[in-house]
Amino acid sequence: MKTELVDRPHRRYNTLTGEWILVSPHRTKRPWQGKTERTAASKQPKYDANCYLCPGNSRASGATNEDYKSTFSFVNDFGAILMDGKKETFKDGLLLSETETGICKVICFSPDHRLTLPLMEVGDITEVVKLWKKEYAELGAIEGINHVQIFENKGELMGCSNPHPHGQIWAQSTIPEEPRKKSVQQGKYFKKTGRSLLLDYLAQELKVKNRIVIENEDFVALVPYWATWPYETMIIPRKHHQHIGQLSGPEEVSFARIIKELTTKYDNLFEISFPYSAGIHQAPTDGQEHKEWHFHMCFYPPLLRSSTVKKFMVGYEMFGNPQRDITAEQAAERLKSLSTSHYLLA
Repeated sequence: MKTELVDRPHRRYNTLTGEWILVSPHRTKRPWQGKTERTAASKQPKYDANCYLCPGNSRASGATNEDYKSTFSFVNDFGAILMDGKKETFKDGLLLSETETGICKVICFSPDHRLTLPLMEVGDITEVVKLWKKEYAELGAIEGINHVQIFENKGELMGCSNPHPHGQIWAQSTIPEEPRKKSVQQGKYFKKTGRSLLLDYLAQELKVKNRIVIENEDFVALVPYWATWPYETMIIPRKHHQHIGQLSGPEEVSFARIIKELTTKYDNLFEISFPYSAGIHQAPTDGQEHKEWHFHMCFYPPLLRSSTVKKFMVGYEMFGNPQRDITAEQAAERLKSLSTSHYLLA
């Protein structure tokens, strides 16, 4: 980049969504020089008799969890989307609404109440990846399910209501707004070039190298050029896979390894169990081929300067468009410098 763009306010284009972000690097050139605080890790038991997600326990609905030894999934007792109910539409002038149907599931990563992804073994995270693949295939095959969203909200700061490490899957009849925008952009690029937009983007990033955080034989974790959150990252497969169902056995392990290494770096950044929202964007399950799609996993962590200083999306971000002070290059440099050995195990 030209020096004047690095040092002065500028806009960056998100080629995946077609939207812009304002970058103001002059405001905080070295954000990690701010105060950092080590927050004492809350000690969790291996098993909590009062936890709704621990093996063998009863949930709020009265259902009982399996005595699971690895991963475990179940239909959310308080799902945001339900499969029952006939399709209805309401329209009155400029007012429009319609029925949304689907299934919400909970994915328990481990029977151990203490273990977040960075503290799990690669083999155990691989089992999570296998379960994601299974759920994507099974839910996507249900008539009327056209999109499967896999995600995790980690930490109280992200609204996580249960400390037992887990994620969610929402499968629904319509394609949500974020993946819909990405479908449009990837579709335009594929129609024009016959190539994957993210594969070409990844090739460019691998030449420059200054936003790469971690890479292995099958995946690359980087800070996107257009990142919005201070330490936002994206994991991209080196092969043009439309969805996780196309991963081979060795790629499942590579995916698990890079997830562990990246989330460990997050925890090491401020020496806390780092909060984030993470999600996998992949091809819809609407029966179309979707050659344009290239699956990827995004991490959106809210912390900026320390374990207690959060980035809020307020003011201009709510009424204008997203804005950030720390550049993607600065964030990548900081993350890349961190160890992949967890600070609690050092």
